[in-house]
Amino acid sequence: METILSSHTIHPTLNPKSSISKNLLLSSHQPRSTHLFLSKPIACTLKKHASQSVKPSSLAEPKNWFAHAQQGVAALAISLALNFSPVLFTGNAMASEFDVINEGPPKESYVVDDANVLSRVTKSDLKRLLSDLESRKNFHINFVTVRKLTSKADAFEYADQVLEKWYPTLEEGSNKGIVVLVTSQKEGAVTGGPAFVEAVGENILDATVTENLPVLATEEKYNEAIYSSAKRLVAAIDGLPDPGGPQFKDNKRESNFKSREETEEKRGQFSLVVGGLLVIAFVVPMAQYYAYVSKK
Repeated sequence: METILSSHTIHPTLNPKSSISKNLLLSSHQPRSTHLFLSKPIACTLKKHASQSVKPSSLAEPKNWFAHAQQGVAALAISLALNFSPVLFTGNAMASEFDVINEGPPKESYVVDDANVLSRVTKSDLKRLLSDLESRKNFHINFVTVRKLTSKADAFEYADQVLEKWYPTLEEGSNKGIVVLVTSQKEGAVTGGPAFVEAVGENILDATVTENLPVLATEEKYNEAIYSSAKRLVAAIDGLPDPGGPQFKDNKRESNFKSREETEEKRGQFSLVVGGLLVIAFVVPMAQYYAYVSKK
């Protein structure tokens, strides 16, 4: 008995054409479906990433701009504050002529250097010199330097004010001396109690004020001005010969104008030079032309 098998019932392995065709059909349909299926999520994810990447950058730019603006405003505020606010100093630099008076005499030294022009060496030398004087003769001398005076007309009035404020009674100020140097005005003053003035003498006081302080201050030799004044006052109190002081240099400038005789002499030489140049300017070309014509 024969069995009739249709083409549909044959196993795929026995019917290669049908299996190949089915596989081709399946393969032709499957990629399209998978491609169409996957294309949408990929596009969505790309759009999402793109939107996410754009949004932070667009938000970061205003934030960065705002941060730079804040930094610029802060820097401007700091610069304005530094330029227009009063400068604060500590120590002696903060003192003024009124502070010098109100603070009283120095306790550990003999110097109030409000102008900040004295070196450590000068202050040390003054302390050694004046402490020795006080231990031997019982005279106390204070030196004060200020930049400028606004309350008093000159250094003498300010020195008297310092003496009266620091030593208000006659007993306290009789053997005290005050030496003031004003750096901006290049002047100084010396004052003191009756015993101090008598021990030093009027001549040395005047010489110190007119020689040591102004002359050396004009040359901006403030250390030498103070220390030379101290040595001169101490020598006077000890009864020693006056070491003297500097003198103003006579800066007479010689005239640059020449005398009449020098002018006449130079004028004659100038006339000879000009005449010789004129002769050469006319004679030489004529001689060259004559020589050129004679050759022809």
